[in-house]
Amino acid sequence: MTKHFYQSPKSISSRKRLPNASSKLRWGMPTGLILLQLLLCVPAYADDQKSKVAGKGDVVSEPTTSGGEASSVVQVANLIYAGTKTSECFSDHFLRRAEKDSAISTSRRLHSVKLASQEIYNFPLLIMTGEGEFQLLPEERQNLREFVERGGFLLASSGCSSQEWDRSFRSEMAKVFQDREMKPLAQDHLVFHTAYDIADLQAKHGTPQPLVGIHFGTRLGVLYSQDGLNDTSNTQGCCCCGGNEITNAEEINVNILLYSLLQ
Repeated sequence: MTKHFYQSPKSISSRKRLPNASSKLRWGMPTGLILLQLLLCVPAYADDQKSKVAGKGDVVSEPTTSGGEASSVVQVANLIYAGTKTSECFSDHFLRRAEKDSAISTSRRLHSVKLASQEIYNFPLLIMTGEGEFQLLPEERQNLREFVERGGFLLASSGCSSQEWDRSFRSEMAKVFQDREMKPLAQDHLVFHTAYDIADLQAKHGTPQPLVGIHFGTRLGVLYSQDGLNDTSNTQGCCCCGGNEITNAEEINVNILLYSLLQ
């Protein structure tokens, strides 16, 4: 597995800054050129709090400050959805890994945020996971659609391979994004080749289900794992009790974080 980011913030602080929001990376470029642009852009993006393009003037801003953290720190939200449902077993260890193996500064924890609130627009990446059946509220559906369409990213994961949660999530995505279909992601998708080159998914039991996603043009806006990306090996008091889980989830989650910043 190849790592692409090994330069400290100091070594790239004087490099070219990310262009204005009207200019975006083009995912049709050759991989080598894309990775070069990633190296140039990641630290400046976090440092300057640039906005991500939605198109037609809509933007999703980088986090300001939350929980007393500096505005240059990249933060990730753990969603409270269906009113009061949320994840208690999604490891935040990938945030430390991202800071160690890239030039960005990250929060040391996930921030709990209500899906129905405007606060979600302060984060580039939302995490939604859990077990059992659920149903989103109408205002949650609308807010989620607007967030993703404006350039935000949703990472969803079925806790402990919960079949009830899987059915509920797929049903909700069909309601939220009625004009778009979740499709399997090929292993050559850019999301598998940002910080790390991930050749395949590894699981505790057998061959895992492929990750699926919803695209908006060439941009991936929703990524979902039926087998789980919770990385419970790095949590306390949690386990994948009887279900399946992707064991190289930490590296995948780092890739997803960087991808969400560079869309």
